[in-house]
Amino acid sequence: MSRFDPILTSKALWQIRAQKRPFVLSHAVNARCNMRCSFCDYWKKTGEEPTREEIFKLLDDAREFGIGVYNAWTVEPLLRKDLPQIMAHAKKLRMITSMVTNGKLLYERAEELENVDYLSVSVDGIKSYKEIRRMDFETLLRGLEKAIEVRKLQNKKNPILMNCVLTGKNLDDVETLILLAKKLEVKVSFEPVHRFPGISEEVWNDIGIHDMEKLQCTVDRIIELKEEGYPIINSKTYLKMVRDGEMNYRCRASGIIMNVTHDGTLETCRVQNEPLGNVMWDGFESVWRNSEERRKEIVKNCKGCLFFGYTENSLMQSLNPEVLMHYEWM
Repeated sequence: MSRFDPILTSKALWQIRAQKRPFVLSHAVNARCNMRCSFCDYWKKTGEEPTREEIFKLLDDAREFGIGVYNAWTVEPLLRKDLPQIMAHAKKLRMITSMVTNGKLLYERAEELENVDYLSVSVDGIKSYKEIRRMDFETLLRGLEKAIEVRKLQNKKNPILMNCVLTGKNLDDVETLILLAKKLEVKVSFEPVHRFPGISEEVWNDIGIHDMEKLQCTVDRIIELKEEGYPIINSKTYLKMVRDGEMNYRCRASGIIMNVTHDGTLETCRVQNEPLGNVMWDGFESVWRNSEERRKEIVKNCKGCLFFGYTENSLMQSLNPEVLMHYEWM
């Protein structure tokens, strides 16, 4: 959650610390993608998508459970024609709304996102973008610029976030991307590519970060630019962890964010995909209560990750002073 909203922060703390329940629902609204990037596993999980009515029911139950933030993501939310109605229903329930998109359909659908409070667009470079995402950067930029224009007309207070996954292909693009973020008056975030089990050795050899010295120099430069006032949302604590490959934090992600797949399955997180129950069938309250011991065991045995949303929010809940001061997103 944003450090600039004390009311939202207090609600989140009450839900997470007093009620001991997550505050954020990260929901896969569909099972389709229009890009199918090599380093991503999500588009491989096919299946029948929930109907709009099923999602409305899920949101109603989530709100009753205490969820205050609804994040629509994976595989590509903008492929759902009824996405505006879904986000409007979440707003009707007084939820903060966010969405993650690859941006391919952003130009066509930017005006339909008036009920999205926080919009995150995957931007993994400029010169390297086409090689990574197999789409011209100009197509993405066109959609991004339109979304910025539309959100200004809609008087949205939260700037768009460009989220960049650091890979072995885009480290030379990072500073240019930060300069672009400043020019466009948007925010930018960084996180290292994660090797999912479904990623082949061939793909990892191509996309993984193997030059650790170059990574360290790149992240040091990100930290320098953040200190100079560039619009980088990551905390310096987190960036140093990425630079050094350290995961020395207590993971609290599963107690903050509920990760629900398109078929209603609750998973501990994006890394640990073990099914814990189905919230569409049994409801949030029942699944959460019945999975308590298993969740604790999974987290205890997890080797960790550096997904920025999980790490930053875990550090925030641990009351890390620097993170509380500098991390600025959901």
